[in-house]
Amino acid sequence: MSILRLFSVTMGRISTFRSYQIVLLLAAAMAVMAFYYFGSEKQNFSSTTKRIKQTQASHNSNRNDADLSVDTRSLHHEEKTGIRHEQDGLGKGPDEKQHYHALMMFTKIDRSMNLQSKFEVAMRSMAKHGRFLEDEVLVLHYISDAASKELGMRILPELLIEATFQYEVVFHDVGDLTEKLFPIVEAMQKHFSAGSGAYYSDAIFFLSVAMHRIMPAEMKRIVQLDLDLKYKSNIRDLFQEFRHFSPEAVIGIVREMQPVYRHTFWQYRKENPKSRVGEPHPNGLPGFNSGVMLLNLEAMRLSALYNKLLEPERVAHLAEQYHFRGHLGDQDFFTMIGMEHPELFHQLACGWNRQLCTWWRDHGYGDVFQLYYQCDGPVYIYHGNCNTAIPDD
Repeated sequence: MSILRLFSVTMGRISTFRSYQIVLLLAAAMAVMAFYYFGSEKQNFSSTTKRIKQTQASHNSNRNDADLSVDTRSLHHEEKTGIRHEQDGLGKGPDEKQHYHALMMFTKIDRSMNLQSKFEVAMRSMAKHGRFLEDEVLVLHYISDAASKELGMRILPELLIEATFQYEVVFHDVGDLTEKLFPIVEAMQKHFSAGSGAYYSDAIFFLSVAMHRIMPAEMKRIVQLDLDLKYKSNIRDLFQEFRHFSPEAVIGIVREMQPVYRHTFWQYRKENPKSRVGEPHPNGLPGFNSGVMLLNLEAMRLSALYNKLLEPERVAHLAEQYHFRGHLGDQDFFTMIGMEHPELFHQLACGWNRQLCTWWRDHGYGDVFQLYYQCDGPVYIYHGNCNTAIPDD
């Protein structure tokens, strides 16, 4: 009897052990089946968002890169949109999205109904006229403070509701970028800023000057745009201007359409009466307006000449040579170096930044104003600078 009892207990234990094994085997098989089944499906928005954060964590581990931590990223047609920072806006690999990068300053917007109104006009007109191919994505970068970012997150979906193209929205913290910019542009601020000193908070107005040094190397081209714009044509066409850059050019920009720099260079012009500096288009050098700019970041990084011009000693030398004292930030810097090295700039047709301000017409330059203000040809983008009203459609 004891032998039979022992045999019965042993068989019971073996039976229990085999049942446990069978359960484990069944669970493992079901897990494998689930992995292959769900892994074969397209990624949804949640998984894509998770991958964005993982990718950016990798990017941010490189201290030489800009902090591109995405506080929020809104996807239009998200089922079609892939996320890759490596795209430069003009080239892509097989089965990859082609990204077009556009950047706007978006600070203190929450405090100003006037700025909010301008922003609405800009975004609605961009959405209305924008046309991109199915494998293309417009990436909208906003340099923002916390309060303005919160506002932007709330209103952008409505402002871009008419967009027929895929887009992404990225917010960059203005404080983080200012921290990176200040050491690079501090020395030049006293030449191109209002007041007599280099103020930390003003460094952001020189972002375009040194963007090639703070944005990641994977980003090769970007368009910087003012908020007080109204788009009359497809913004995708603006990006095609990159293809027309000469080998030496690093920046695409439109001429200034007021006699601003006729005034600023008055002393240099007095000492050099035959100079073209400050003279109107087409034979003169009227300076530039930074409302619409194409920045070839790759070319800016590779240009020994351009980076030499960023050195404090070189900036001071040119400012002294031209008796230059400005207050318009990056626009002043580009204008000054453009007098010396026009080959660094691809001049866009005036219709890409049709400036509407007429302030200087009524402040001492009415006799020559029209020579600067005239812009023949189609208008692609209106620029309502100095709070000038933009024509209705």
